[in-house]
Amino acid sequence: MEYEGLLKGCKVLDLTRVLAGPYCAMLLADMGADVTKIEIPGKGDDSRANAPMVQSNGLKESAYYMNLNRNKRGMTLNLKSQDGKDIFKQLVKQSDIVLENYRPGVMEHLGLGYDELRQINPGIIYGCVSGFGHYGPYSQRAGYDIVGQAMSGLMSTTGWPGGPPTRTGTAIADVVGGLNCAIGVLAAYSHKLQTGEGEKVDISLVDGMVSALEIINMIYLVQERVPTRIGNRYEAVYPYDTFRAKGEDQYVVIAAGNDKLFGLLAGVMGRPELTEDPRFRTNILRVQNHEALKPIVEAWTAQYTIDEIVDMLLKVGCPAAPINTIDRVVKDPHISGARKMFVECNHPIGKLTITGNQIKLTNHPIEEFRPAPLLGQQTMEILGEKLGLSDSRINELKAKGAL
Repeated sequence: MEYEGLLKGCKVLDLTRVLAGPYCAMLLADMGADVTKIEIPGKGDDSRANAPMVQSNGLKESAYYMNLNRNKRGMTLNLKSQDGKDIFKQLVKQSDIVLENYRPGVMEHLGLGYDELRQINPGIIYGCVSGFGHYGPYSQRAGYDIVGQAMSGLMSTTGWPGGPPTRTGTAIADVVGGLNCAIGVLAAYSHKLQTGEGEKVDISLVDGMVSALEIINMIYLVQERVPTRIGNRYEAVYPYDTFRAKGEDQYVVIAAGNDKLFGLLAGVMGRPELTEDPRFRTNILRVQNHEALKPIVEAWTAQYTIDEIVDMLLKVGCPAAPINTIDRVVKDPHISGARKMFVECNHPIGKLTITGNQIKLTNHPIEEFRPAPLLGQQTMEILGEKLGLSDSRINELKAKGAL
């Protein structure tokens, strides 16, 4: 039975590379959109060369690429050739969404920017992701994840007091950029279905991270205080931090975010008197005196394993969690089991486990995970199906360097 997701019938042309754009297109594809991944002939998406690589059945493919480009069909197209441009424009005529993450101005230079494409298809939704957006004094600067984390202020507040600014362990600016693009194009698609009107959705990695900083921005805007690196604790509540557990490099998170929860924590610790300590009676006092409170809590946590600590606290209703290494995440019965955040797909290179989809839909569950395409794998299929081109015409275009 053919998978019928919520976005069945939505046609997407995906020109994006590496992470932010492919992540957006992946979400649309997972939800049933017909996503055509268009890549440079002979080279493809830059991330095809990114580690880790998987080699089997005579193929060598990037697991990085395969994870982000599942559920898409792939073709090659040379947008610098006139034939390639003509084919792209024909595809745009029958599409709903175009996604690109080139530096602003590249698509306009090719004669394929939003203003040109809307003349071909007034209802086209043009989603673009860049470092700084398509307007503003920095728009021509190159945009990468680490640039988004740096320019937004995120890195200045990530790390430990006295230590250097630190990027997050994953490319969070790219992921947030992909999410924001998906939100924007889906809102525009909803509007199009009602009115027929298209839209340009302009997403900046820096804008996305500035928005994600939430309380960090407000501390400065309200107090004129510049937030600095404070480790793993939180600015507004305490104890809301990481604590060392028994064993080498073992830590737990405890999130006793109000007076009631702190009382539960103190009870489990066998230290109920802490709730009456003048330094710790209220959350504001605990934030002010966090340096005194942390070693008290840590003297207790150091006696137990992470799982023992979490079990004791959850039993009384105090939020806590292990700081899992990825091997624990992959084996977790909730994350990997019930929530299916790791799934298998059958790729030409062999059976592969990839990350599942985080959006859980009740009536249209995301259950199909088709493999990411080999470079140009469905070129003939797509052009025959969408444009009615014959095999001989497609081979002629390949010979001319258009595909």
